[in-house]
Amino acid sequence: MTYSGIVYVPVCNYVKCVKKSITMKLSFFIGIMALMVWSCSPVKVTTKTSAQLAKNSQDSTEYEVIIIDNGFDLWFLTNYSESKDRSNEYYRSKNMVAVANWNNYFYLGRYNRVIESYIDYRPDTDYGIDVNRKLFWYFKYVKSEYGINLF
Repeated sequence: MTYSGIVYVPVCNYVKCVKKSITMKLSFFIGIMALMVWSCSPVKVTTKTSAQLAKNSQDSTEYEVIIIDNGFDLWFLTNYSESKDRSNEYYRSKNMVAVANWNNYFYLGRYNRVIESYIDYRPDTDYGIDVNRKLFWYFKYVKSEYGINLF
């Protein structure tokens, strides 16, 4: 409609346009804020860990523990001391319980981001104090770093 050369724009269309503009700006702002919160959240780093017992050579009866975890060596150096050392039988009895729980969790699929392999620890085999000690301290490391109590 035109009145004396002036174009008349109905008010209801203008109000709808403003409301739509405000809701678009608000939803864009909320979307940007959600992205900022998501991008600034702490990143959870998952590391694959496993412990394996392996023979050093075929002719020898010496064993070693292979631990694939970046943080264990530093943690072991800072937490272990000779004053905390125990007997081989102590380590062996604790390891039997921890290995049984580890393998149970492995078969059940629990804690699969940490426990990704089976440990073949035989109670009738003498692995020596070095292997038993390192395996025991690895289980303490798993409890300390990942909160999985194996004992």
